[in-house]
Amino acid sequence: MTDLSRRTMGLGIAAGAATLSTRAARAQTPSEVKIAMLVPLSGPWARQGILEQMGARLAIEDVNNAGGIKSMGGAKMKLIEYDTQDSSEKAKDAAQRMVAQEPDLVGGFGCWLSSFTLAATEVTERVSLPWLTLSYSDAITGRGFKHVFQSSPTADKQAEELLPMIVELASRARGDGWKPTKFAYIGDNTASSVSFMKSIRGPKAQELGLTMVADEVYTPPLSDATTMVQHIRSAKPDFLGFQSTNVPDDKLLADKFAEFGLRSNKLPKIGGGGHWAVPELLNVAGAENLEGILVALANWPGKRQADLEKRFIAKTGEPWFGHDSIFAYVHVMILKEALERSGVADRVKVSQALRTLDMTDGPAAFFPDSTLKYDEKGRRMGAKLCVVQWRQGKPVPVYPPSIATHEVIWPKI
Repeated sequence: MTDLSRRTMGLGIAAGAATLSTRAARAQTPSEVKIAMLVPLSGPWARQGILEQMGARLAIEDVNNAGGIKSMGGAKMKLIEYDTQDSSEKAKDAAQRMVAQEPDLVGGFGCWLSSFTLAATEVTERVSLPWLTLSYSDAITGRGFKHVFQSSPTADKQAEELLPMIVELASRARGDGWKPTKFAYIGDNTASSVSFMKSIRGPKAQELGLTMVADEVYTPPLSDATTMVQHIRSAKPDFLGFQSTNVPDDKLLADKFAEFGLRSNKLPKIGGGGHWAVPELLNVAGAENLEGILVALANWPGKRQADLEKRFIAKTGEPWFGHDSIFAYVHVMILKEALERSGVADRVKVSQALRTLDMTDGPAAFFPDSTLKYDEKGRRMGAKLCVVQWRQGKPVPVYPPSIATHEVIWPKI
């Protein structure tokens, strides 16, 4: 072989290596990075999914307008949206389509209802896709999965915190030394509700001097609440908890109690979950039937998010920025933070970055406790309940003090 041939071959090998290097670099720093949102966009839970969609789209816009993922050369974030529809089986099917059709996804979030999230994360875990969720069921992060991250307090933790919190809020609001001693619950049999009610029925109530005088369970969707309402009216509790999971059931319950003369000025009520504080519920149930109802949920925009709330309202036409929208917004921001830290569009490295987060600023500021750190199970440390109360047609934050704009009202009956 001549020297010229050797030099030509060497140049060819070098050019080939350079091409491979360039392709690898482009793979590591693409012009856009895809994340997924898998939520109900049709069926009885669609309203919650649409609110998540609004929050997520605003977050994507904010990230990209601010320069994208800077550690990846300004790569833009792209939101890929899938619909769980109305059952766990359909949610799992949607997850399977999602991972098959979008092999370059680096992370995602969803699916709102715990039953859907349990099904979908069986799929995402198998392909090591990091998944963030606001769903409550303890089982979601109780299976030893390595790529699932739960930003809400779990249902068990919420149940442990709820009764002491209600007793404290009621006693403080009344200010006359009175404490509730009897309570009742209505809940459906979805995964989150079952997990929640298991703890509510435990020893915590007895420790607080509370007796459960009515315990009603139903399969959603609810068709008629008359018998349950009659049982509760006869039991005469000091307060009532709702563990329903969709707006149509919430509306039916609020209406039926009002029909029996048991609005919150006669029977204090606590709804569980963000669906109890959405504009659609106001539209269908009316301000009068909702007035005074307390809502315990996993997150709510507080005083620090006032400017973001204004932008959200202006962009969407929604009357307020609430639980579902802020969770979707912050989940996009958390994935953005993980991408910045990993520096590559690699789902395993993004998952590793999520697991090592330990922040009190940035996306952490969107939680009342300002904590962004996940434990070995993938549960966000420091996650606590928030409470809003319906006042004159709008839910306003009353607890904890870090987000509260109003004092809680508890009627003297």
